[in-house]
Amino acid sequence: MNLLERIPKDFYKLFGSKYMEYYITFLVAIYEESSRSYSALGLTEQECRAIINEQLASATIDWSEERFDEEGSLLTRSNMAAVCLRYFEEWGWLRQDFDETLNSYVVSFPEYSQLYVELFQKLSVEEDSEERESVLAVYSYLFTYSADPEKNTEMLRSALRTSRRLSQMLAAMQEGMRGYFDELSGKKDFRGIQEVLIREIHNSDSKKYAILTTTDSFYRYKEAVKELIDQNMSNPKTDDEAAEILLRIEREFDSIERRYNRLIEQKTVFASRAAARIRYILREGSTEEDQTLQLVNLLNQSSRKEEILKELASSMGVTSPYRVITEKSFYTPRNMEKEAFQPVSVYTGANADSGEMEDFILQPLYTKEEIRSFRKEYEKNGVFSVTKDVIHSVEDLEKLFFIWQEATERQDDAQRIAIGDEIRGEGGLTFSDLTIENAEEEKEKA
Repeated sequence: MNLLERIPKDFYKLFGSKYMEYYITFLVAIYEESSRSYSALGLTEQECRAIINEQLASATIDWSEERFDEEGSLLTRSNMAAVCLRYFEEWGWLRQDFDETLNSYVVSFPEYSQLYVELFQKLSVEEDSEERESVLAVYSYLFTYSADPEKNTEMLRSALRTSRRLSQMLAAMQEGMRGYFDELSGKKDFRGIQEVLIREIHNSDSKKYAILTTTDSFYRYKEAVKELIDQNMSNPKTDDEAAEILLRIEREFDSIERRYNRLIEQKTVFASRAAARIRYILREGSTEEDQTLQLVNLLNQSSRKEEILKELASSMGVTSPYRVITEKSFYTPRNMEKEAFQPVSVYTGANADSGEMEDFILQPLYTKEEIRSFRKEYEKNGVFSVTKDVIHSVEDLEKLFFIWQEATERQDDAQRIAIGDEIRGEGGLTFSDLTIENAEEEKEKA
């Protein structure tokens, strides 16, 4: 009988309870204290109730109102520990035994329950998950196997399991990066971009990535792992079963290397797109929140720019005269009398309106007109299509990104957008095949 068949039917009631979070906390606390206990049989029921009461002391439960659980039992501050312990025993999370030496009941964790509680323990501690998938761990298993005269294949199985978890971790990190690409594309102001960048830097995936590139020294140990695989394969003591496991580990590491290189590319492209997005907002402004840049853009497009600026200056022509040294300056004499406020007109000399508003805005690498020109250059009969010969630099890749973003933001029945396979262009730049076709042009052809 396997462990799954030994689990009682009431075992899963814990996951359907509204107090599940507290039950998990109590079980983890009992498990940790049991591992530190000197008793060979386990903790007594009295000790378990004391542990639960200790956790309840730090829990934020409002006892001013009556509380009932799913079984209809009234829960109070005084009886909750006893009720929870009874449920753990009835549902099969804990096993109860009578110890004649102690003359009391002791509890222990069945094997299937122990697996769940250990999982709860790992999920509650983020630092633990950072060390599980390690290139260094695979190297250690293979090195120990090569030095073991008995050639225990269980070490190779452990290396294979760790390799698979490492590959799955990298796949999850790639998927997480795709999510940050989508978030970045939807942000239209500096604050939103900053929030996305901070979340990407401080999330758990980035911490694991840092471990791979520093503690694990991925490329260094990757080559060492391959050397150990070849060394063990050539060893005459290696049997057929061990050779098969070694081949699987080698295939896993080929996949790990591809995923790792792809992840580095994703992080590089993510950083370049964030920089391009910032430059774009500096140039065009945020039409929703940054009203100052929106006003500057409107003035630049208006033929009455000078007239509007003069009227604006005349309506704001009362201010205090500018002084380098004021009564609040550090080196001002203490006996200096405070000068009364005297409104004067703003100086409207010959050089008052000679400056350009553009001087106060950082200029990006390209403008909207350049992006439109890029699209027209590769647009034929109303169809914009990207091929391998279109993208020659990072600037072209950024322009392609803005074209895709503009098309998706105002997507309607007037156009059709299709994304195809990945294309690798010059300099190792990777992008997707993009086709934008106007529906009106398609109707005219039909």
